[in-house]
Amino acid sequence: MTNTVVALARAPHRLPFLLGSGNLLLAMAWWAAWLCAARWPQLVPALPRPQAPAGWMHAFTLQYQMLPSFMFGFLLTVFPRWMGLPELPRTRYLPVGLGLMGGQLVVLCGVLGMPGAIVAGTWLSLAGWSAGLWVLGTLLRRESGVTWHARSCYAALVLGFAGLLAWLAWLHGADPWWAFASIKIGSFGLLLPMYLTVAHRMIPFFAGGAVRGYAAWRPLWVMPTVWLLGLVHLALELAQAYAWTWLPDLGLLLLAGGLLWRWWPRGPMPGLLVVLFIGLAWLPLAFALYAGQSLGNLMTGVHALGRAPAHALFIGFFGSVLVAMVTRVTQGHSGRPLEMPAVAWFAFVVIQCAAVLRIGAEVVHDPGAWQALAALAWVLALLPWAVRIGRIVSVPRIDGGSG
Repeated sequence: MTNTVVALARAPHRLPFLLGSGNLLLAMAWWAAWLCAARWPQLVPALPRPQAPAGWMHAFTLQYQMLPSFMFGFLLTVFPRWMGLPELPRTRYLPVGLGLMGGQLVVLCGVLGMPGAIVAGTWLSLAGWSAGLWVLGTLLRRESGVTWHARSCYAALVLGFAGLLAWLAWLHGADPWWAFASIKIGSFGLLLPMYLTVAHRMIPFFAGGAVRGYAAWRPLWVMPTVWLLGLVHLALELAQAYAWTWLPDLGLLLLAGGLLWRWWPRGPMPGLLVVLFIGLAWLPLAFALYAGQSLGNLMTGVHALGRAPAHALFIGFFGSVLVAMVTRVTQGHSGRPLEMPAVAWFAFVVIQCAAVLRIGAEVVHDPGAWQALAALAWVLALLPWAVRIGRIVSVPRIDGGSG
């Protein structure tokens, strides 16, 4: 036990990756059980009702707890490297992980019915988030130049902080619009710009190191364009002007398709790069669905496709790229070969199935069953992968190196 604690404290990514892996399973297992109980009540016992609607809690835990754990672990590791600064000491990064850990565990108790736990857990998450903003902000103030990727990631975290405050306002009695705003901010103010900023920084770098003759293409105008289009989409959603989101969505579709075309190597790729580009291919598909949904609303007044575009974005793009990126980071930072192990391939393939099932749930006659099966597929996909990630970050590097 002592050796595990020491290992988890050896590098900034270790504890957050452990938390993210565990919460991916626990929070999604709760959601899968909830959906199964709703669809097959005669087979699956009902779960306690949380303080917040179950669907909202699912969105909140995904956007503000599951994925941000990995994001903070990654950023606390790479910010000093991007800026040419010394690595962070444990006293700086451990409070971030501990705050996030407390928030996730207490919120999970809340969704299982413990009174007051959702509020308490959200406050703990806010504390961990605040610590992360302070540490990363200190690095930004210390750098001698301007690292635009770091500043873009930091801006996304600031918007995520605002989304957490909006969620807390609703938990403390404000209008439900604030919970709605929190969920939308998490999608288009936090996750989309964060993912695309990291992709812009890392995908050409990864491809250049793995494919002979690859010419990296990384113009800086991509990031402000993503921010502009994403914030316009966010503003229209907050105003519930769904008939007009096609305007930024078509721009995001063209941008995502262009990035996929320019970045895709024209030669053999290792498995870690193949899955990264397949994950990226979900992004133009997601915005094609968003744009089609909005245009349909404009022409007919019907908001068809339900949550299909959102789940193409969340499961297809965010989920696939998560598996690809976290696998690569974990392999490299543990002294292992940069390759896709069998459990990562399994996770990636089943995630694709989960995305198709959840998108298809919006157009079939039995959507509840398809939604439940998609959630179960997510848990099945990530169980062996998350266990392996947790085991790797809980032990020293196999090559004896530091970190």
